[in-house]
Formats: sequence, C-alpha cells, structure tokens
Amino acid sequence: MFIRLSCQSLHYFYRLMWMICKKEWQQFFNSITGYAVIGVFLLLNSLLLFVFPDTSILQFGYASLSTFFDYAPWVLLFLIPAITMRSFPEEYKVGTFELLKTLPLTEAKIVWGKFFGCVLIVLTALLPTLVYGLSIEALSSNTGIDIAATSGSYIGLIFLATVYTAVGICVGSYTNNTVVAFIASAFVCFLLYNGFDAMSKLPMLKGTYDYFVEMLGINFHYKSMSRGVIDTRDVLYFTGLIGALLLITQRKISLKN
Repeated sequence: MFIRLSCQSLHYFYRLMWMICKKEWQQFFNSITGYAVIGVFLLLNSLLLFVFPDTSILQFGYASLSTFFDYAPWVLLFLIPAITMRSFPEEYKVGTFELLKTLPLTEAKIVWGKFFGCVLIVLTALLPTLVYGLSIEALSSNTGIDIAATSGSYIGLIFLATVYTAVGICVGSYTNNTVVAFIASAFVCFLLYNGFDAMSKLPMLKGTYDYFVEMLGINFHYKSMSRGVIDTRDVLYFTGLIGALLLITQRKISLKN
C-alpha cells in the first residue's frame, strides 16, 4: 500500500513538472524569435567551422571537431541566456507567477520544470550539430574523427550547457527585466567558464594555489571531458553546481511575494 502511494505521488510530481516543462517549450517556440535564436546559433557555428578561414576545419587537413568544441562554449554564452531570460522575468512581469503559486506546485516543481524545459530547448539546438561530425567523417580520407574524444566533448558540452541553463534560471529569478536577465546571465556564465582560469594566472597564485583555483572553473572540467575520459570528479562538479544553483533559485522564489 505504501509503495503504491509512493509511486502515485512520484507520478503526480513528474506530471506537474512536465506541465511546467511543456509550458517553457511552447513559450519559446510560440514566436519566430525562438526559431531565429536557434537558427543564428547554427549559422554562426557553420560559418566558424566551414567558412571563416582562420577557424575553418577544412584548412587544418585532419578530421577533428576541436574547433567547434573550442568555440561552442562562447557561442552558448549568448544562446542560453537568450533562452532562459524569459523564464522567470516574464512570469513576474505579466503576473502569471502569482497564478503558479496558487497551483499545487512546490518551488522544486516550478524550478526543475522550468530548468528541464530550457534544457530540452538547448538540446534541440545542439542536436543538428551532429551533422558536423557526420560531414567531417564523410570528408575524411584516412581514419576519420576520434570517436572517443568527440563523444567525451559532446558529453562535456551538454554538462556545460546545463550549467549555463541553471545559471540563467537562477539569475532570472532575481529580476523582472528580460534584458537585465540576459546580460547578467551571460556575465555570470563568462565568470564561471573563464574567470577562474584568469584568476589562476595571477602572479600571487602562480605555483601555489593556481591549480586549485583553476579547478573551480567550468573550463577545467570541460577540457578534461574533451579528452574522451569521463571522470567522476568532473560529473560531480557539474551536477553539484547545477544542484546548488537550482536550490538558490528555489530559495529565492519561495521568498517572492
């Protein structure tokens, strides 16, 4: 009896969370803006990979997607805040957040529903990039691309994208202005990705704590996964950071009147 009630409660929890997730998806794709954002993302990556001479993989003479994985985190710095900037700010602005609070939804269901909705949109944007790998494999005249390194890089990129999404959700919960949410989210993502790397190069830290400071940044763990080795420490770093950001968001919206 207890097990049956637990399963029913779990099913009810996921059903409500899916409702929020579906709402985020529909809100993003209900206008041409959503399609335009993803279109610009894919166009920019294609230009970087195949057109611009300084970054084109066709100029390197070997089959590798390393250029894509080097530039993708920087492009996602703008794509993901554009996806998440309406999540909470729009709810606050039009007054639908108060309606959400009247429904049988806990803060956890609201936050995780919005998070998974935005992650689903991000994965939809990343899915077509698999064509890049297939194209390089088809054009290769030798052994083709390194499957292990490419798979590890994609896993690292997905983890990085989910952290960016959690940042966007968290930052957006503090404002009702979508422009402020976009700029602040992009800035925080930049600090988490590159800030600790830059800090580790300070003369006062060189040779002492530089390695430990660098480990605090996303780039350290992202590069580690890009080698094709999935380390438990990297997975724990990403999942812990996502969990902490979403817990902060839950705390924030619980205090929202």
